[in-house]
Amino acid sequence: MKGQITLGIESSCDETGIALYQLGRGLLAHALHTQVAMHSEYGGVVPELASRDHVRRAVPLIRQVMKQANVGLDQIDGIAYTQGPGLGGALLVGASIANSLGFALDIPTIGIHHLEGHLLSPLLSDPAPEFPFVALLVSGGHTQLMRVEGIGQYELLGETVDDAAGEAFDKSAKLLGLGYPGGPALAKLAQSGNPGKYKLPRPMLHSNSLDFSFSGLKTAVLTLVRQNDLSEQVRADIACATQEAIIDVLAHKARAALAQTGLTQLVVAGGVGANRLLRDRLTRDIEKRGGRVFYPELEFCTDNGAMIAYAGALRLAENQGSKDYRFDVRPRWNLQEIESRYPR
Repeated sequence: MKGQITLGIESSCDETGIALYQLGRGLLAHALHTQVAMHSEYGGVVPELASRDHVRRAVPLIRQVMKQANVGLDQIDGIAYTQGPGLGGALLVGASIANSLGFALDIPTIGIHHLEGHLLSPLLSDPAPEFPFVALLVSGGHTQLMRVEGIGQYELLGETVDDAAGEAFDKSAKLLGLGYPGGPALAKLAQSGNPGKYKLPRPMLHSNSLDFSFSGLKTAVLTLVRQNDLSEQVRADIACATQEAIIDVLAHKARAALAQTGLTQLVVAGGVGANRLLRDRLTRDIEKRGGRVFYPELEFCTDNGAMIAYAGALRLAENQGSKDYRFDVRPRWNLQEIESRYPR
């Protein structure tokens, strides 16, 4: 229904994201609180602390977004929340708030797949891709190539058989003594490195499949670290080599996916999609072959409420919400399962 306003709540891991999206108008307002500073003291996400922080942040952020958009509770038509995958406790915070508020307002709620939110996030930008397209979902926990025919119509083309690309960034950063989150820190250090100084493996680069593997790369980085005295320049050179290897694999597989499907549009989503060199490489490679690459805005690459509000608005418009208000969360949830979860 045109004009419908959807409240989106994202709480899958270490960011509390809230947004309001209106069909026919677009994103009305959004806000995000990141827990990076808190978790950096421990070198990674502490699930219990993450859940408690979501409890503290969610309601104040909802009020902030509603004030910013000048929208009252009586104007909200539906509520979307991240149902999975993610940390169980963190997901429960968003799910309980969404369904409690939905019950109080007598409006439908809907659980959204976190990766579907990422996959659709480039559609919030202008220009936006048109269906069908190939999507590269690349984050700390996921590296997948999907053929996307439409909302809820996703075919898995390839995925990582071990570590995700984001994990490769983070684990390599930790080996180099960098802080949390490791990916951005490694990318920054790599700017001072000498390209080609070290040669690291590109796992499964020339395999016949579209699957990925990054655990061997992490092992190779560990070997380099142990073999060298880690001066600042050596650390930068290793960081540069690590980033080069990851980007080479992602770019090669993305090109192969477009060739295999015969499609010309590539959508890149997820936190690693914010990497500047990856964006430059993919844009250059794909456009050279007559294709086009679409990215979400940088603020929507990491977890955020806008992508959940948007995905929820599309599904609520198809009457896929519920006023049942009983809920569960799905810490492990295959993206391809959502067709049966949300019948069209």
